Amino acid sequence: MTAFGTFRHLVTLEAPGDPVPDGSGGYTEGWTPLTPAAWHCAIEAATAADLERLIAGTAQTTATHLVRGRFHPGITTATRITFRGRVLEVQSVQNDAERNLTLTLVCAEVQ
Repeated sequence: MTAFGTFRHLVTLEAPGDPVPDGSGGYTEGWTPLTPAAWHCAIEAATAADLERLIAGTAQTTATHLVRGRFHPGITTATRITFRGRVLEVQSVQNDAERNLTLTLVCAEVQ
């Protein structure tokens, strides 16, 4: 059981949507909310030790955050997370202990 208050950040989960015209003849990627879109999680800066453990010895230099929360079946590596004006792209999804109780995500912040 996870302690009360562990998942203190409320974020919005989004998946790629239909392309949106950019007004110059091209398109930009549109985003659509997952169902449910609101997700309580814990966001923390990723350390090299965390990344080594989670990505089987191949640390990714672009990974900036670890995000942990209750299991959400819609989260994939195509998902993005928005939190207080910041955007995190999901790079890796780990179903902790394969029990569908909690997820650990390796994310990169979009600048």
